[in-house]
Amino acid sequence: MRPVLDGHDVCLDPPATAQVWLGTGVGGGHGFSEIAVPGVRLARGDALVAVELAAFGPDEVLALVGRGAASLPVVPGGSAVGRVVEADEHARAHDGRRLRTGMRVVWSGTVACGRCVPCHRGLASACVSGERYGGERTRRSWQLSGTIASHVHLRRGTTVVVVAEDVPAAVLAPVAGAIATAAEVLHRASSLLGLSGVPSLAGQVAVVSGAGAAGLVATAMATDAGARVVVVDPEEARRERSRAFGAVALADPRASTGSHALPRVLASVDRSGRHRTVGFAFDGGTGVSALVDQVAVGGVVVLGGAASATGTPAGGRTVSRGRDLVVASGRLVEGLVTLTGTQDAAPERLASAVAWSSDAWQRWPLESLVGRTIPLAEVGGALTGVGAGAGDGLIGVLGGQLGVGQEARLRR
Repeated sequence: MRPVLDGHDVCLDPPATAQVWLGTGVGGGHGFSEIAVPGVRLARGDALVAVELAAFGPDEVLALVGRGAASLPVVPGGSAVGRVVEADEHARAHDGRRLRTGMRVVWSGTVACGRCVPCHRGLASACVSGERYGGERTRRSWQLSGTIASHVHLRRGTTVVVVAEDVPAAVLAPVAGAIATAAEVLHRASSLLGLSGVPSLAGQVAVVSGAGAAGLVATAMATDAGARVVVVDPEEARRERSRAFGAVALADPRASTGSHALPRVLASVDRSGRHRTVGFAFDGGTGVSALVDQVAVGGVVVLGGAASATGTPAGGRTVSRGRDLVVASGRLVEGLVTLTGTQDAAPERLASAVAWSSDAWQRWPLESLVGRTIPLAEVGGALTGVGAGAGDGLIGVLGGQLGVGQEARLRR
């Protein structure tokens, strides 16, 4: 593939391709239809990236199925690793470097203006004019707007981080999703905890509710930060898997008594109860009340999770799929408990997620977060299976540019 440039127009031969979601039951029953995009118009600060590997999870699939007709068609997917094909001369990486052809990069799930009040407060996901990769209705000026494609058109206002060549694609593909989300949640908790003015999780007991991809990453991150992590999940296989990511104890949220009940598990880890200061919830709200009840005085509970890129209907509001949460106000007041939530990751957290994962994959099984890898053309059948309950791991979708080791993963 050799791009032929005409001003800011990038002509692609062969054309870029994308899988467009048209709705349940459309497109041969899978809901997807492939489109060809022969060219892209790069505005000031834009870049075109060839996708090496995209990561797509079950929550995104469920949100995709739930989209209203008014917000369709859409190219789904918000987290991937790729390589710059062409960039406008004003396009810059997060560290200030000019984006150049051949650079291997990851990018944020949102496009933010950087000028509005929410942006100045560090709340890029609440940008008044923000848009989301994989969450916007496909239009002529932005057809390659999701990662389930051979290429993605990165718009100005996207945080782009250059990544190393020797880090496996399966480690980097979830960075903008699960890994950056976990980094943001830990940052929020650590900042609020503020031990002696120094944000730290060292010596604390952290409870992670939900052992999906983000929960597993948070478990490993908190362990690296010096915390002892207890993982809570209703599925035994998911709980047991968390041991490989550093969990020191496991609890079943359905158990009110016995060895798997959360109070008993916490007592075995911290008998005094003074160090149970942090709770992280990644499961849409389940178990949050228990976390609030179990944290020590001055504790922090953070609800985290990247907003589903495919769950943003026309009008820009994100659909929340979480459950109703009931918490006694007296517990918050008398226990000096802070309950907060976070959505998406600030640019600094995306950069720190890249730095952490680029080192941590050699001590934690981060590659295993992507359970299997499929070609772009087979995405319809594979994602339909996930939506029907065929596993809860991330699926890797090859954009067409095979990286080191990807051929072997594809043959599995």
